[in-house]
Amino acid sequence: MECTVTLEVDVLAAFPAEVQIPAQFVADAVAASSATSPRVLVVLDDDPTGTQSVADLAVLTRWDVADFTWAFTHIRENQTKPAVYVLTNTRSLDPAEAAARNEEIVRNALAAAAGNVRLGFVSRSDSTLRGHYPLEPDVIAATVAAETGEPTDGVVIVPAFPDAGRVTIGGVHYMRGTGEAAGTLTPVAETEFAKDASFGFKNSEMAKYVEEKSQGRFPAGDVIVLDLNVIRAGASAQDPTISAKAIADALESATNSTPIVADIVTENDFRALALGLEESERRGKKLLYRVGPPFVRGRIGQEIRTALTSEEAYAGNTPSTGGGLIVVGSHVGVTTRQLNALTAEHSSAWTIEIDVEKLLTAEADAYIATVVSDVVDALHKGDVIVHTSRLLIKTDDAAASLKIARTVSAAVVAVVNRTLKTFPPRFVIAKGGITSSDVAAHGLEIRRAIVRGPMLPGIVSLWEPVDGPAKGIPYIVFAGNVGDDQSLTEVTRKLSAIF
Repeated sequence: MECTVTLEVDVLAAFPAEVQIPAQFVADAVAASSATSPRVLVVLDDDPTGTQSVADLAVLTRWDVADFTWAFTHIRENQTKPAVYVLTNTRSLDPAEAAARNEEIVRNALAAAAGNVRLGFVSRSDSTLRGHYPLEPDVIAATVAAETGEPTDGVVIVPAFPDAGRVTIGGVHYMRGTGEAAGTLTPVAETEFAKDASFGFKNSEMAKYVEEKSQGRFPAGDVIVLDLNVIRAGASAQDPTISAKAIADALESATNSTPIVADIVTENDFRALALGLEESERRGKKLLYRVGPPFVRGRIGQEIRTALTSEEAYAGNTPSTGGGLIVVGSHVGVTTRQLNALTAEHSSAWTIEIDVEKLLTAEADAYIATVVSDVVDALHKGDVIVHTSRLLIKTDDAAASLKIARTVSAAVVAVVNRTLKTFPPRFVIAKGGITSSDVAAHGLEIRRAIVRGPMLPGIVSLWEPVDGPAKGIPYIVFAGNVGDDQSLTEVTRKLSAIF
């Protein structure tokens, strides 16, 4: 299939310039709405990479009522921005499991809030449109209605992630080109991500994507599209209140979970949208969000955090004298290129491959034990790169493909966990969504952590575990589909004692 590549400057020519909006302007509006009744966004993150755009927020890998109580208390006592992330890992689950997990999390969050905290719910998913949609927002809306009696008027869909090259313009979701292709846009349905074995899709126009994924339940013509003419309505006067009113006016007709898609190209667009959503909710609309990583930062009025330095990554902790552990599970093209660059440049690192085919045999347990022994021996000498074999084994059956992915992830988790308890590494980097989720929750046994900030501008987050055997070890959550070929090398260089 030939890709339809266009120039971003040409696509943007039909729309107004952005409205300049300070993050504090949004933060003040959010604070004003919470003055009498505190409001917290609960972000159900279908893999842990959604935290890469925020800083200094609590993140949970378990969701008992007590965990939410801890998070709400943390927000209140530390006066942090009003959001908490919950690592659901539902992108690795089948639909029934994903639905059950979403329901349990929403029920427990509402129980912990106990009427003392107003909750908003965010279903955070992939900026390249992979994930359980519309199932997850459907379940969240149904659970909220069952528990509180409140209906959801609209589901706001914002997959854009400009820091990683994903933008929505004129209702169409694009991927920006890099290198020699910089300045170009390719419709996301024409990229490798649209061919995902479990979550593939055919439409880049968001309204048609909604119709496709909802199997016609939401016709494209019924989707409310907030294009840049609406998002930037106040451009001529540089007045964000004009845009806020235009957005809220456009949402007046939303009812019964009407899908709402929004154009986003810049951080100012996120802030303009946040002000419009705040106004819409002030008028009484009940909204739910299905979004990519940066939406929450814009919605709560958080400044863009500069990339953490090497010193900041270890602040308050004494790093191990051993090597660091870099775990690579993702199979997308950019990950393989990043892995190749790291192994080529970090010549002192030890590279150990996990053979996926051996994990699917009866001898898998013995094979994993051998890998653990090799990793521990190598960590005494320096950094260790552990990666799964690059041959992607998949089937035409989505459920079978997920099962294979989970088998591989379970093996990676076992390697990390046994290594941690034998010889703790200096740092841990996990590359890939499912990989980084399972490594966090099971490999490192993190239950509660604080997202300290990004390791690269706008992408790749550092978690500081506050409990468990990994406490004090910087944990780097690195999405499979972000960064350029050198990004994994750059992050490793920041953390390594010998690179």
